[in-house]
Amino acid sequence: MSQAGGALAYAFDSGALAHKRAFFLRAEPLPFEDVDAEQSFRPVYLRLGRASPRIERGSYEQGLVLLTKHKEENFANIARGWALLAPGGTLVCAGANEDGAASLERQADKVFGLAGTLSKFHSRVFWFAKSDRPPPDFWRGLGHLQPVADGRWLSQPGIFSWDRIDDGSALMAQHLPEGLSGRIADFGCGWGYLARRVLDGSPGLQHLDLIDAEHRALEAARANVVDGRARFHWLDLTSEPAPAICDAIVCNPPFHAGRAATPALGQKMIEAAARALRPDGRFYMVANRGLPYEAVLGAHFTSFETLADNNKFKVTCAIR
Repeated sequence: MSQAGGALAYAFDSGALAHKRAFFLRAEPLPFEDVDAEQSFRPVYLRLGRASPRIERGSYEQGLVLLTKHKEENFANIARGWALLAPGGTLVCAGANEDGAASLERQADKVFGLAGTLSKFHSRVFWFAKSDRPPPDFWRGLGHLQPVADGRWLSQPGIFSWDRIDDGSALMAQHLPEGLSGRIADFGCGWGYLARRVLDGSPGLQHLDLIDAEHRALEAARANVVDGRARFHWLDLTSEPAPAICDAIVCNPPFHAGRAATPALGQKMIEAAARALRPDGRFYMVANRGLPYEAVLGAHFTSFETLADNNKFKVTCAIR
């Protein structure tokens, strides 16, 4: 349980709040009954056992929102939570102090007028009743796909680099070979930038599997990659197998855990790619230059070489 989740549980255990039938956005395992959990991040979704990647509609007496470090995602989830409440229902939000929960509490107070607050476990919990004071249009708009970058792409908060083409992916796109063929996969596809670039440059490609652990990313990828060769898969590749053995895999591996950078998740993605490639298959990866991936590449691939290095990101090709 996160610190914010612990503070949320404490708010009910202490009697500051009374639990009613509720939804729970960005849910994590908590000792609550009669809760409809929404969790779009596959690893947590699997731990919950009973959840939905997205709650579309409802009229609940109570809503719970676990805040993240992404401001725009929090605005969107609070607006969505308000829409899911019955008139007079209560929305309860909890977030870590280090993720800006105190600032968001002040903004929510200006918009809705708070009914109560609580501070515990280096986190803030605040709540308000649904009245005739709606969320700002800007907050509500963030809950839907919207144009980003040069306007030819759609994305939404809660996805890595949601509002721009990240520099690593842009560098990799410049150095991928033309004319990839056979079955290809994009591990950690995000909102589909690399996948669309691969499809545009590879007319002989048979299938491209777009795989991501974040359901919101796949929602955007489906809108951005409109090609009959594309297949979309909501999977946690660190614990679930890839859908097929591939001829080549492209990957911009995630490496952020909480507020600190760690190569552990990227290492697991490299291992997953090695398992999913046929002999002599190619693995194309871009990563922050300083991350120590050489050892795991050497352990799982016959050889690897650097295709590009701009002192910030490195593009590597490894042969299975």
